[in-house]
Formats: sequence, C-alpha cells, structure tokens
Amino acid sequence: MTGPAEVNNRYGATLLVAAAGLYTADVTVLRFLSPEVPFAQIIFFRSLCQLVIVALWIGWKSPALYGSSRWGKLVLRGLTSLVCWWLYYASFQKLDLALASTLTFTTSLFVVGLAPLLLGEKINMLRKLTTGFGFFGVILASGVSGLVLETGVLLGLGSALAAAVLIFQNRVLARTEHTATIMFWIGLVATAGTLPGAVTGWTGVTLPDLAILVTAGLLGTLGMLFTVEAYRYGEVSALATFPYIRLFFALAIGYFLFAEMPTLRELIGAAIIVVCGLAAREHRRPVTP
Repeated sequence: MTGPAEVNNRYGATLLVAAAGLYTADVTVLRFLSPEVPFAQIIFFRSLCQLVIVALWIGWKSPALYGSSRWGKLVLRGLTSLVCWWLYYASFQKLDLALASTLTFTTSLFVVGLAPLLLGEKINMLRKLTTGFGFFGVILASGVSGLVLETGVLLGLGSALAAAVLIFQNRVLARTEHTATIMFWIGLVATAGTLPGAVTGWTGVTLPDLAILVTAGLLGTLGMLFTVEAYRYGEVSALATFPYIRLFFALAIGYFLFAEMPTLRELIGAAIIVVCGLAAREHRRPVTP
C-alpha cells in the first residue's frame, strides 16, 4: 500500500464485494454473543484486533510508520472512529440487518451536506435536491410516524454522520500520513478509550464469546483493509455501486438466519437512499476510508 498503483477496476470491485461480505459477517457473528457481555467489550476487541493486526504489519514492513509529528490530528481521528464504531455497533444491536445496513449509506448524503461548511465547496441545486430526497428515503425506510425516530435509527444516522466527519479528516491526514499510520493510531486511541469501560465491566468472557469477539474484530479490520486497497486500485466512479451489495448480503442473512422480512416501505426507502447516495458521490475525488 505504498505509492500509486495501476488502475484495476475489476480487482477493486472484487475487494469491495469481499469487504461488503466481511462487514456483514462482522455484525452477524456478534448477534450470537451472549447478552451478558458488556457493550464496551465489543468495541474494545474490535479496536484491539485492528491495533494488533496493523502493528504487526507495520513492524514487518516499516517501523517508522508507527510515529508521526501530527499525533494530535491522529488522536482526534481515532476519537472520531471510536464514536463512529460505538454508534454503528449499537445500531446493529437494535435494528434489523437490512435497515441498519441501509443507514450506513447515508454517509454520502452527510458528506454533501457538510462540504460547504467544512470545505467551502459549492453545491449545485441538483445535488441539494438529491441529498434532501435521500433523507426522505431514510424517513421512509425507518418507518417513522409523526416526529419521533426510533433509537436504533438515530444511532445509525449518528454513525453515518461520524463516518462523514471521518472522510473530511482523512482528506487532511492523507496528504502527509500513510494509511497504515492512520489505521494504527485509530486502533491505539480506540483501544485506550475503551479499555477502562471494558475492564470495569469485565464479566469473565467465556471461550465461545471470546472467539466471537475476536472473529468479529478480525472481520471488521479486514473489511477496512480491503476497502482501502479497493480504492487504491480502482476508480471511485467505477466502484461507486459495489458497496451497496452489502444491502443484499444483509437482506439474505437477515431472512435466512434471523427470519427478518423487510417491508415494502423499507425496500423503497433503501432504493431511494442508494440512488441518491450514488448521485451525491458522483464526480467526488477518492478518499482514504
């Protein structure tokens, strides 16, 4: 993952499909976790797995990548990831796989909404309308009635908003920092941030639960690495549709493993979010996930 790579959209698409499967498998295996396991331990093991994997990788490739003179920005990036993961996994605990997965796609819509505020970018009327219509899809998919959104939906939207902030942070850090350095500091900060809660609420994790936590952490970390690699080899415009394959994985697993049947309203809302998300991403420059 050093230096520019030759464009290979087929390889990039393959990696994104694999990443979609890994992300879906990550949240799926956690559903088999004992309810006695504290939520803080889920985030702790997710963070720890990333820290260990990336630390070993850096140690093998280039130990100089451990450090950086911009540690303040890297710590802030890690804290944002911690918030994002916390909201993300909490939303999947409360919602069906399909709806929770759908809400992750609203990140593109948040990016468009925040771009004028954080980057001073000018957004044309078509993109404004597309973004607004995309959030109508969220309302439709979430099944909201009145002015009250379900807690799980709010958690999912909060996660997507945090993920949008991460994109802007990446645009700054990627100018000077290697992807491995960014991922190492994410794991370091998130592990340190979740350690107190994990220790104080430690319940004596059983061997099966420990296996589930480690498996989920490995799956999530590999999904992130595959995503980073995909956008190194493939063009953003050519790969734009492939992350949405995750919705089909979620629908299939939700139906066959958990008997979750999406409503017509959820499917229509999901379709609106996907279409508007694609429109919002059109012509955007690639960023490091």
